Amino acid sequence: MLSEMGGVLLLLLCMAASEVRDVQTRPIDFVCDNQTRRGLNRVEEIKSAMGECEGSGLLPSAMELPCVGFNMEAWGKNSPQEKRGLVHTALKTLAEGFKKVRAQTQNGCQSTLLERLQHSVTNYMLIVANLEIQGKDGGLHSTCHGRKTQHLDQVLMQYNKLLRGMLELFVLELRDRCQGES
Repeated sequence: MLSEMGGVLLLLLCMAASEVRDVQTRPIDFVCDNQTRRGLNRVEEIKSAMGECEGSGLLPSAMELPCVGFNMEAWGKNSPQEKRGLVHTALKTLAEGFKKVRAQTQNGCQSTLLERLQHSVTNYMLIVANLEIQGKDGGLHSTCHGRKTQHLDQVLMQYNKLLRGMLELFVLELRDRCQGES
């Protein structure tokens, strides 16, 4: 019990510290500053915190993983609005999954980890939604249905693939907006 409580306190401290860093991030900073963008990725911190959280690796129920793989040729044919829709849909799948399993968990330390993950995904969703992209938002959303898992490490691996793959490629295509930004 004492070990779990110490883990929860450590996670809360890390969570508070990470929130302070995110306050000044603007959507254009996310696009133009690699360090800012990479600093928002909390996957490694959460993987590390899992070690302090006894029993955190197995979720109370299966969680749907977003589809993060894509065909480069098909990706290139999508408009920026459609690409944003695909990224947003993948993030939304994760956010809803974290919310669902968090409501079911009895492990306080795991609940804190899931809260951090849900908050992290929500931050990305807000940034992606607030990126200024000209034109009407496309209605293209992924028709892929990801597999389900109860293993938090598999969820984190898929989340990291989304951040380093689809999201990173989407952001790199917006780099022309960085001219004149400091």
